[in-house]
Parts: sequence; C-alpha cells; structure tokens
Amino acid sequence: MPTVLEASLDAAAPPNSLVAIKERVEAGRLPWTGPLILAALRPTLFFTVQGLLALFYFALHRPGPWHEAGRWWTVYGTIVDIGCLTGLRIFTRKEGIRIRDLVGPFRMRRGHDVFLGLGIFLLVFPCIIGGSMLAQRLLYGSLDPATSVYLTQLHKLPIWAFVYSVFVWWVISSPTEEMIYQGYALPRLRALTGRTWIAVIVVGFWFAAQHSLLPFVPDGKYLLFRFLQFVPGVLVLMAIYLRTKRLGPLIFAHWCMDILGAIMTAAH
Repeated sequence: MPTVLEASLDAAAPPNSLVAIKERVEAGRLPWTGPLILAALRPTLFFTVQGLLALFYFALHRPGPWHEAGRWWTVYGTIVDIGCLTGLRIFTRKEGIRIRDLVGPFRMRRGHDVFLGLGIFLLVFPCIIGGSMLAQRLLYGSLDPATSVYLTQLHKLPIWAFVYSVFVWWVISSPTEEMIYQGYALPRLRALTGRTWIAVIVVGFWFAAQHSLLPFVPDGKYLLFRFLQFVPGVLVLMAIYLRTKRLGPLIFAHWCMDILGAIMTAAH
C-alpha cells in the first residue's frame, strides 16, 4: 500500500507523466487500442485522402490522377490533421484528460523554448540529410538527386495553395504530429509494455513510415528510401522527448522543418 506521501506525489503528477499514465492503465482506462490505432492513423489517412482525391481526378479523366492528387499533400494534409485531432480527442477523453495535457508546459521567458527548438532543428535536420544520403547509397548506389525527385520536385500549386502550404499548413501539422507520436503513443506504449525499447520501435516505425506517404508513390524502393531517410531524425526526436518530457521545443523545431519542406516542394 502506498504511503500518504507517495499518494500525494502521484496525485500531483502531470496528467501525461508516466506515473499518471500507468495509473490509468491499472484502472482499465487506457486500453491498447488507443496508442496502436493512433500510431497507424496518420499514414492511413494520408493514403486514404490521396486515394479519394485521385478517384475524383480519375472521374474527371485527368491524366495521371494518382500523381496529380499527390502534389496537393500540403493542402489535404490539414484534413489528415483534423482526423488525427479527432482521434486524439476521443481517446484522451476516455482517459479523462485534455489534448492540451499531451503538450506539457511551454517555457517562453526570454524565448527559452523558441531557441531550444531552433537548436533541436539544427541537430535533427542534418540527421535527416544524413539519413537521405545513406539510404540513397544503400538503395540506389549513388547520390543522384533524381532518386528523391518525388519529394523535391516543385508541385506547381495555384497561388492560394502555395500561400496556404507555406503560411498555414505547418501551423496545424507540426503540433498534431508531435502529439500523436510523442505526446500520446510513445508514453502510453511505454506504460502498457513496460519496455521503452518496444515503444520506441513501434512508434518510431509509424513516425518514419508516415513520411513515405507525403505523397504516396507506388514504388517499393522509393518508399523504403523515404522510410530510411527519416529514421535517424525520428530517433533523435524521440530521444529528446524521452529526456525532456515536453513537446514545446519539439513543436518549434518541427515548425522549422515543415516550413522548409513546404518552401522546397510548393510552387505556383
């Protein structure tokens, strides 16, 4: 039986702390379905929405409907985010917590989290570049930029879509992604499995795999390239979260990455 001191410490634990999550697991308020469904939800929604848009273009007899649909991923990505946030709301309410509880406190005095986020960006972005180079060497045998053409080619979006991608899309996308994988799935799978390494493997797989769907291209080697490209960056991001237990700096870092990605891939 816990002492009065231990009980008071547990009661004071933040709602998204490992201690509080374990309590909800033991109380039967946190089944396996929540983290497993939400970890896989994001890539599933990206594939589904692109497929529905491709069917629309097919019905209009547009050439290359799948590719045509894929170039809008920074626009229809918001539909995916809404679906993810809806899922988060459903499962967090079952636990008796808020979506906001997944983020943790922000430390904005003297721009603390902003500068920390910039530092994380400067650490993680080279890992993604390194992962890209290693994956290209491993799968394609060269560093020919043509191997990543599906990612870096300009999408030729209309002006409104370009503005939306560069100024709006990432505002919603980055925190949603961080909350899904790091704020929600990672700590809950740690609590459910009792093993950090299992949680890291499961969440890391889906965290990296979703980038293969931005957009989805029916090319197995390319899909594996995109997956391997993001594995190093994803592992570093998860290691930082496991150390800090706060999403604020990671969201700022993710904003930097998404802004850069939108600028690199969107055109009008």
